[in-house]
Amino acid sequence: MTTAIPETWQLRSVESVCTRVTTGGTPSRRRPEFFENGTIPWFKTGELKDQLLLDSDEHITEEALESSSAKVFPANTVLMAMYGDGDTITTLGVLRRPAATNQACCAMMPDPDICDWRYLFYALKHTRPDLLRVVVGGAQRNLSGSIIRQHCFPLPPLQEQKAIAAVLGALDDKIELNRRMNATLEAMARALFQSWFVDFDPVRAKLDGRKPIGLDETTAALFPEHLEESPLGHIPQGWKVIGLPEAIDFLEGPGLRNWQYRDEGMKFLNIRCIGDGDLDIAKANCISLEEFEKTYRHFALQEDDIVISTSGTLGRLAIVRADHLPVMLNTSIIRMRGRGAVGLGYLWGFLQSEYFLAEMFALAAGSVQLNFGPMHLRQISILRPPDGILVGFESAMRPLLKKCLHLRKESRTLATLRDTLLPKLLSGELSLKTVSQTTEGLTTR
Repeated sequence: MTTAIPETWQLRSVESVCTRVTTGGTPSRRRPEFFENGTIPWFKTGELKDQLLLDSDEHITEEALESSSAKVFPANTVLMAMYGDGDTITTLGVLRRPAATNQACCAMMPDPDICDWRYLFYALKHTRPDLLRVVVGGAQRNLSGSIIRQHCFPLPPLQEQKAIAAVLGALDDKIELNRRMNATLEAMARALFQSWFVDFDPVRAKLDGRKPIGLDETTAALFPEHLEESPLGHIPQGWKVIGLPEAIDFLEGPGLRNWQYRDEGMKFLNIRCIGDGDLDIAKANCISLEEFEKTYRHFALQEDDIVISTSGTLGRLAIVRADHLPVMLNTSIIRMRGRGAVGLGYLWGFLQSEYFLAEMFALAAGSVQLNFGPMHLRQISILRPPDGILVGFESAMRPLLKKCLHLRKESRTLATLRDTLLPKLLSGELSLKTVSQTTEGLTTR
């Protein structure tokens, strides 16, 4: 790394600022008891997503630890993915509790008297391009432990490290808080859909002679007191089972080709744009505005449209926000809009229901990868409650979903600010005083 740094800073290697740099291990998969009822968090590279790590997908037992090269690392250990194709290699994580990892994770334990753990995380993130330039291997690129140990990065005095990490960490902490709030709100929304339209709790309460819980008298009165048979099983009396196209307007993208791409113009979505329930418009490509106006205008998206992936990883969805626009569809993505009283809330809940996902995967075709399209949607049925109930449900759901969308937008703004500040702070180009004045209030709202 040749970038100039302030006089009081040093270029230091990872090894020189850590008490230990090592890797984890994987207990034998032939011994399922190593993973059953385990209490020790065990992280894999796929779980490293440049964020703090609180809990893992899998846990191992004490016996697994003793019978393998896996070892428990302390809290504040910085992890880096050493292997993997795509975007996996060099991704980072920080243990916030003692945990183990597989052998594909490099575990770095910074000396607290030399290097702040959070600063090391950001320094490695900042200098990631240097590591990527030296990776070796073919389809799956690899980093060796020695490369990571010898990797150098700018290191200011310890107090300055802590100050820089505090600024960037405050942004990441607010993003993480928003993520947890979103998870709670979305769980509430899914539970509400399940209660009204899958378990039929208000109807079953009336069947038992009880008042429906959580509903005002006007809304409760809209639910019938009996269930009846239908092609989808027992449903509330008077509700209908109809074909999905009668309730949902859907459209698949046109299948644009590489030769149509331009550096600027109308952006169009690809599957890479849909992730974690949100759209990353920065990953979109463009076609010319002239071509869009002439041929593809009807593929333009609107606020509150839902887009869903239909190839490869099926079922990833996101709600289109106003700040995503203007943007249009491309292939392998289907746009959904409710018809009539079928609003955003009912549509969102239905597309995440166990019933729809089971139907989608059952109908999906393709030997190499699953594919799903309009022809499959036309084969799916949907429960159509009366308009009054749909309107009442939308009134309850829309505030939850809109709060989620607001938090996602805020997090995207904070992430952009963090990514702008990171190289400037880690090179000493920007003063901490200026940054503190700029970010004051952004992370405390």
